[in-house]
Amino acid sequence: MKIQSWIFAGALASSCLAAGAQEKPAADKAAAAQTVRENTVKRAQALSEEQIKESHDVPALSKLAQLYAAQNDTQRFIWALRRITELMPNSGDLRLQLAMAYAKVDDKSSAYDTLMHMQIQGFGYDIGKDPRFEPIHGTKVWDYLVANLQVNAKQFGEGKPAFELAKGDHLYDALAWDAKRKRFLVGGAREGKVQFADASGKLTDFISTDAHNGLWGIDALGVDAAHGKLYVASSATAIYKGFNADNAGQAGIFEFELGSGKFVKKYTFAKPDGAHRLTALAVGKDGQVFAADSARKQVFKIDGGSLKEILSNPKLTSISALALSDDGRTLYLADFALGVFGYDLTKGQAFEPRHNAANLVLGGIVGMHWYDGTLVIVENGMVPKRVMRLQLSADGRNIEGAMPLDAAQPAFEALGPGTVADDKLYFFTNREDALYDSHGVLTQPDKLEPSRVFASNLRFAWGEKGVGSALAPLAVDDGSLLKAQENAAADKH
Repeated sequence: MKIQSWIFAGALASSCLAAGAQEKPAADKAAAAQTVRENTVKRAQALSEEQIKESHDVPALSKLAQLYAAQNDTQRFIWALRRITELMPNSGDLRLQLAMAYAKVDDKSSAYDTLMHMQIQGFGYDIGKDPRFEPIHGTKVWDYLVANLQVNAKQFGEGKPAFELAKGDHLYDALAWDAKRKRFLVGGAREGKVQFADASGKLTDFISTDAHNGLWGIDALGVDAAHGKLYVASSATAIYKGFNADNAGQAGIFEFELGSGKFVKKYTFAKPDGAHRLTALAVGKDGQVFAADSARKQVFKIDGGSLKEILSNPKLTSISALALSDDGRTLYLADFALGVFGYDLTKGQAFEPRHNAANLVLGGIVGMHWYDGTLVIVENGMVPKRVMRLQLSADGRNIEGAMPLDAAQPAFEALGPGTVADDKLYFFTNREDALYDSHGVLTQPDKLEPSRVFASNLRFAWGEKGVGSALAPLAVDDGSLLKAQENAAADKH
């Protein structure tokens, strides 16, 4: 039986039990529930390593790992966790947990190899005093790993805090740059309002929701400088202060004149289409406008006066950012867990940019921007948090190198989206989503702080490819890699 099947069977049995709850005494219900749990455990304990390796169902594998951990079945826990890391290769926390599991059973070779790959990929953790690694202490390889993982976690870059926006119940999620008038545009998910921000962070109202434009909460802004247009991705979710039963789930793109703020047109979804939330925008020099619905894993384009779907991929976990090449031929999208993907707009074909995954982690992306032939990514889910410039091949289908611009900066708390202004990337560094619950209630008002914007120099080390320049994975097996690092560690001592 497939892993997905037995988990579904357990869930079905539980639902049937709940459905008949009124007809059975409490003791009978408890006994039936216990039987379901025992059967589930038996099925899990019967799975072989090969069966676990065949699964592509991350949620099911996660449930398995939790079950094995609770049963202290470390071997199967390792099998499940190892498969999850294969399917979610950009997560440092998962790999670290796998290394801990290897350490628990004193499998030094596997633990060292896992940590070695993490160090090469740029992950930075302080593991020296973590008691969960005690079984693998006391070797030169261990000392080497501890030292180099700490090096990766050190502050890097010449970027600096740029300005702050006054604290308040705004949840600023959108930032754009009006190059002609040299001013920033700011939008927040709590209010249907766009404001100007000057270089000091002083805000001035620009566009507000009214009966004419019907704006809801603002999730993204896009500027079409060539045609003098401002596009606003807006949605009515629980986080929006004006959320109600009539507007629930509605979303769209709103078009305004960039200079005056005059409302032009809105492009919204029909209610029968279901709930949407457009959280990323990409606007081309030729006026093309694209928007992503993160949760539904869809991308739309303004076409013929309406929003038309151009791609949808249920295999993605989300779509966290968009970027459009200057020639308008390639749209790039970021999946928070899986990395960067491309879409050839001229051919209507998706592709995955080739890169050396052994050297370069492309997960945890919350912002992505096209800049002078490169892609710049903001990785909030990387450890340490960082900004990277990706060097692309001439056809835009390969990532030939990656240059860190800023990493582990003291200001990097919870990174968010931003905007390119001249030769700098401006982005939020302390998003406050965690202060709100699923119903949009501000649960921790005392923790509100000014929204901080950071500036990274996009031309830092310009012309240098940085890390990850080889496209092919490292041509060594695990044993060779471990032996090479053992030699390196010995040389250092």
